[in-house]
Formats: sequence, structure tokens, C-alpha cells
Amino acid sequence: MQTLLQKLVKFWQNNIHQRLTSLIAAIGTVGILSCLIIIYVVAQISDEVLDREAFILDKIILLWIHSFANPTLDAIMHTFTRLNNPNTVTAIAIFTLALLWWRRYYAEAKIFAIDCLGGVVLSYGLKSVFGKVRPALWQSAIEETSFSYPSGHALGSTVLYGFLAYLLATRYPQFALLIYTVAIFIIGTIGLSRLYLGVHWPTDIIGGYGIGFLWLTFCITMLKLQKMKASELQS
Repeated sequence: MQTLLQKLVKFWQNNIHQRLTSLIAAIGTVGILSCLIIIYVVAQISDEVLDREAFILDKIILLWIHSFANPTLDAIMHTFTRLNNPNTVTAIAIFTLALLWWRRYYAEAKIFAIDCLGGVVLSYGLKSVFGKVRPALWQSAIEETSFSYPSGHALGSTVLYGFLAYLLATRYPQFALLIYTVAIFIIGTIGLSRLYLGVHWPTDIIGGYGIGFLWLTFCITMLKLQKMKASELQS
């Protein structure tokens, strides 16, 4: 019995404890708690979507936002929604990937590619799984043919602009607060534009943000762990 306990303790110390400590160091306690809360919220919304349950506040919120519609806001919201259109994000991703590779930030380039590709797979894959119909409360100025949940614009903007913000904030820590503020503003307004244009339900946006944040956190954690491992090998 004592030998078994000794083996379990040794296994914990050699295989679990060190990795767990590294993981906590990379994400942080607040980050882990945030992820757990987001997982719970996304799971609750996703379960309701799978059961084809209607969210009472979805329609109320959309109609309230639509009550502010005017030509000026139409133009502004169209501009923000284009920030996460396929052509825009593809150009930004290719440029960023090429720049990182040219500057020999190979670890960042690889994780950034995983981050972007994973975001695309999650968006299209989950839409197919849930098969939620988009809102049709009024005639929208843009036409969308894919399913509604989760919002690809919310998920994609979180994954793309969130990772770019992290890279810039790491490179220029003195401007970190400004960088993250701008990123949050861009991501937030992209989600709002989808509601204003009537092509998503509020729960689609919440789900997209939640899933995007979890994937973004996973990718950033992978990058941090790689950096920590590289530093240990050099020392």
C-alpha cells in the first residue's frame, strides 16, 4: 500500500503537478475562473438552442435596437460588420502571418495560424451542428445564407482581433491598455452591428463571444507554454 502511494505521489510530482503549475502560471487564476464561467454560460445557451427553445429577450432586444435605425447608423454598422467579413479577415490574417514569419516570430506565426483556422472550423462546424435559423423580424440590408448560432462575426472577431491585441500588447506593453481597449471596442461594435442589421439573435452573439474567447485563451496559453519551455531550455 505504501509503495502504491509513493508511486502515485511520484507520478503527480513528475507528470501532473509541474504541468498544472505551468498551466496556472500561463492562464492565471482569474483566467481559469473566467473560462469556467464562460463554459457554463455557453453550455446553457447551447443546450437551449439544441432543444429549439426560444429566448424571450432575443426578440425584445432586437426590436429595441432596431428602433434606433437611421441612415447614418446604417452606414456606420455596415462599416463595422465589414471588419469581419471573409475578404477582410483573410487579408489581415495573411498579412499578419507573413509579417510574423518574415520577422522570424515562428512560434507566434504557427499559433496564430492555428488560432485563425480553428476559429473558421468552429464557426462553420458549430453552425451546422446547431442549425439555428436567423431572425427575420424585418428586411435586412444584407443577406446571409448560413445558420445563426453561434455568430461567426462575434467568434471570428474575438479570435482574430483578440490575438492581434495580445501580440501587440506583448510587443508594446506600455500601450497594452490602449491596445486592449481598441480591440474590445472593435470586437464589441462588430457584434452590435450584427444585431443592428438583424442577422443575429443576441444569444448568437453571446455564444460566439464565449466560444471565441475560450479558443483564443487556449491558443494564447499554448503560445505562453511554448515560450516558458523555450526559456527553461535556454537557462
